[in-house]
Amino acid sequence: MTVTHIPSEMAEFTHWLGGLAARAERAGGWWAVFAERDPDGLGACLEGAELLPWDVVASLLQDVGEDPGPARGLYAAAAGAHDRRPGGAEALAARRALMEEEHRHAGTRIRELDLLLLTHPEPDSAEAARLAHDLAWTRDDLARAAARIADLADRLDRLRAAPAPSAGPDASPPPAPERRPRGARYAWAADDDATGGPAPAAVPGPPAGGAEPRGARFRGRAADRTAAPAGPGEAAPGDGEAAERAAANAVYALQRLRAQGRTGEAHVLLCEALGGPPARLPALAAALHRAGFGADWATLLWEAASLPPARLAAVAGALADAGRPDDCEQLLRQGLARPVEELAGAVAALVAEGHDREAQALLTAFIRVRTPEEAARLAAVHPALLVPRLGVAARSLSAADDRALRHALRVGGVLGG
Repeated sequence: MTVTHIPSEMAEFTHWLGGLAARAERAGGWWAVFAERDPDGLGACLEGAELLPWDVVASLLQDVGEDPGPARGLYAAAAGAHDRRPGGAEALAARRALMEEEHRHAGTRIRELDLLLLTHPEPDSAEAARLAHDLAWTRDDLARAAARIADLADRLDRLRAAPAPSAGPDASPPPAPERRPRGARYAWAADDDATGGPAPAAVPGPPAGGAEPRGARFRGRAADRTAAPAGPGEAAPGDGEAAERAAANAVYALQRLRAQGRTGEAHVLLCEALGGPPARLPALAAALHRAGFGADWATLLWEAASLPPARLAAVAGALADAGRPDDCEQLLRQGLARPVEELAGAVAALVAEGHDREAQALLTAFIRVRTPEEAARLAAVHPALLVPRLGVAARSLSAADDRALRHALRVGGVLGG
């Protein structure tokens, strides 16, 4: 019988994952989806034989209402131990190739479904609804594949900088690992020492005191934010010229990093963009699409779905204001798995900024994918704001949804009578 040794870091993470799985199973949400889609793979991860993709871990943490930050260090240690096992680099490369194929397939399928919906003769039919449902899941597949490609590439990079074990006391010291550019200035300016090429004009970082993205996917932000605030004569954060320049800088840096195979740093660069003024993101989206980096924009939207409620609302509002309603809808839909308290905060922020249409779209999507009991818990957070809007959302879907919502509100004590 072959006995497989599980590194202590993997064992620690697996033990923690078992507790998270128990909580997530009670909470419902993504756990049921993952368990139905790949029960064998999930079982292998719970046994410590495989490592659960980080995007799955993050989704389960959202379901139970926990910040992913503390778990990221535990996950990184487990990933490092898992990847250092014999054949680890080859396994990572093979998995990345598989994810790249899945990403291409999802992109092709999205274009097919978009065309079918656009040309469907009965847009309100059950068939059209099924196509829209398939499209939503395929977009999720695309975003998850992009996130996993970036994560696998980052793990491969770390494995190849990792120093070899010393052969003895007289062995030469390992070479210093490649310096990893960090911080908001790097994200928007592509300095010479980071990319090996001339840099466009530096763009000021976000103003001090702005809302910070949460979670370890945005690690290092507070310590690395070294860019100076805009001085006299410089463009204001929402200025169109500054937004275009910032987008050009980011795409320039992204192209250089991709060309050098530094995909992990490219992903960090994209995440850094979320720390800047939301009004600059539409220009970045356009620049990414022009450069053939549409998949990176999908990844960025996926990352943005984990922003704090006020920041999420600000990004969604900026996309809506810039004439990108599909991106806005996708962002809000991907944020639906978060706890109801956070969703209530996002709706309140959208309404406060005058984005009632987007707030209503978020609530309509919530009614469509979450249970009436969850809708009642959401309404209880801020009844005056949410009860009438949830009612409008439910009635826009069907009479049955309206009845189910009213019943849940009465049972939950939110609605009298």
